[in-house]
Amino acid sequence: MDEFRNFIYDIVDEDLRKNPDLKIHTRFPPEPNGYLHLGSAKAIMINYDVAKKYGGVFNLRYDDTNPTREDTEYVDSIYKDICWLIGEEPSGGVFYGSDYFDLCFEYAVKLIKDGKAYVCDLSKEDVIEYKGTDRAEASRVSPYRDRTVEENLDLFYRMKNGEFPEGSHTLRAKIDPSNPNTYLRDPIIYRIKYAHHHRQGDKWCIYPMYDFAHPIQDATEGITHSLCSLEFENHRPLYEWVVDNIGIEKKPKQREFARINVTYTTVSKRYLRQLVEQKIVDGWDDPRLPTLFALRRRGFTPSSIMSFVRSAGVSKSNNLVDIRMLEACLRDELNENAPRRVCILHPVKVVIDNLPEGYEETFELPNHPQHPEMGTRKVKFTRELYIDEDDFALDPPPKFFRMKKDGEVRLMGAYIVKCSEIVQNGDGSVKELHCTADLESGNGNPVDGRKIKGTIHWLSANDALDTTVKLYDRLFTLEDLSQAETDENGNALYFNYLNPESLITVEHAKIEPSLGTAQVGDRFQFVRTGYFCKDSKYENTFNRIVSLKDSFKC
Repeated sequence: MDEFRNFIYDIVDEDLRKNPDLKIHTRFPPEPNGYLHLGSAKAIMINYDVAKKYGGVFNLRYDDTNPTREDTEYVDSIYKDICWLIGEEPSGGVFYGSDYFDLCFEYAVKLIKDGKAYVCDLSKEDVIEYKGTDRAEASRVSPYRDRTVEENLDLFYRMKNGEFPEGSHTLRAKIDPSNPNTYLRDPIIYRIKYAHHHRQGDKWCIYPMYDFAHPIQDATEGITHSLCSLEFENHRPLYEWVVDNIGIEKKPKQREFARINVTYTTVSKRYLRQLVEQKIVDGWDDPRLPTLFALRRRGFTPSSIMSFVRSAGVSKSNNLVDIRMLEACLRDELNENAPRRVCILHPVKVVIDNLPEGYEETFELPNHPQHPEMGTRKVKFTRELYIDEDDFALDPPPKFFRMKKDGEVRLMGAYIVKCSEIVQNGDGSVKELHCTADLESGNGNPVDGRKIKGTIHWLSANDALDTTVKLYDRLFTLEDLSQAETDENGNALYFNYLNPESLITVEHAKIEPSLGTAQVGDRFQFVRTGYFCKDSKYENTFNRIVSLKDSFKC
């Protein structure tokens, strides 16, 4: 892991130098309001790698402090995705932010008693207006800031008991209305919300804000390094204020890193949810999405995703990472270990005229040309075959070395054949091709020494199986979606850049019989075509994971 060394390791090294007995403890705190994605994978990787490198522990903790946005569907999917990605259960255990609600309430009461929190009657809109947006200009002080401890305690308990409507009261930390950092201008730490919680039921009608609950959760679990994305950098002083004022001795350290942005896609939960809810995609597991759920269905491996986020690097600067890097990481992996199989996407029948009706012969094809230890499989050769229509040309361009009238081509692992007749349909399309085979060539060179430049794949028409193949491509046509046009409200018009060819479904493709026993998730290289995976959602369907070649390197 040292090859991916970054500034966070330098921070941890310095902390260990000062305190050699420090037990490194990290966590990943997702909000269960959607599915994890490539951005989540980076956060998981950073926290997991730090814990693993230093012999520490890694927690999964659900940030379920907002009952209106959360669902057990997401809770279950997050756990499954994390275990799949890191290859094990989180070593420190699984926790829920909502299990700390009693503790958060106790600490809120402590802050009130210490004169460091007060109940405010300003509306949400008024709080925003009072706070202001100019860092140089102090906010207006809430008229409720100087309530007595007794009055604040009474109001806070009445908030807890459900005596007030939503939005009528909040609990605010008493910090500094004039602080240049607006997050320290008496931030709201509790609000009233009448909603059923997926875990706590109807026990609570007040809920802690993330900026208050998160440091309490970290400190209680013994987290040493709270590693989060750069958007929380301005929140760090508030994080430290909470930890300093609740009275916990062992204090976690928050440090931030830049999020990952990937070309031709978005990791915004808001826009991903729109794509799903408007049925532009086939659910959260649509293989065109950057969710881990979708990437797993498409055929990506955990190791390729982890290699991608590690290769993309960890820094304090935002950058746009080429999606081809992710594809290259998987391609490098599959090139080494994916068994080779034959699939004919657009079959054209070939009749070998110099073979009798009912002729049958068997050839052995390698499961991997570079790895003989992976063995071979037997493929039948019969009088009627299928080749792909792209391997034939009625009017071939110069240097076309595949099948053409009066031209010779090698059938991969089998005979050399020469096309002698073309039978066309009424619309001019090719119905079938008639060829003669050089039966002396076997799967070797012609006995007269002539050179055959082209090799194409084929299948026996008698034994080939029918299947559906889904050819997935990028969902958007715009490379950097941060440059998308916006509407009058500043919302990005992502849907203006949808790629109409992001999914091409090929019905009645032909595959060799050995693929008939493929299991969900099995990955193959379809020779001369690309890398494919047996789909988990639709029967008898294979998804293209990535194309066969690209100049980009992982």
